Amino acid sequence: MALITRLERMELERDAPHRHAACTYSMVPGPKGSKLLQVDTYGSAQRKLRGKKSQSIRMSTDVIRELLEILRAEKMI
Repeated sequence: MALITRLERMELERDAPHRHAACTYSMVPGPKGSKLLQVDTYGSAQRKLRGKKSQSIRMSTDVIRELLEILRAEKMI
């Protein structure tokens, strides 16, 4: 599991297509009564153990605000 504490822009050297995967989210308790957003991804249909959680990422309120600023600056929202 990863807890994201900051975002840093990095240009990709090359882009490769990704497979679709299922994704869920949860709100979990964070430090000092805060909330964290947890995003879980699950294996693709080609994965040997289908439905098994592949990756969990947690984001603090500060990182979510930063992400919103990035999305607005990139005119995605």
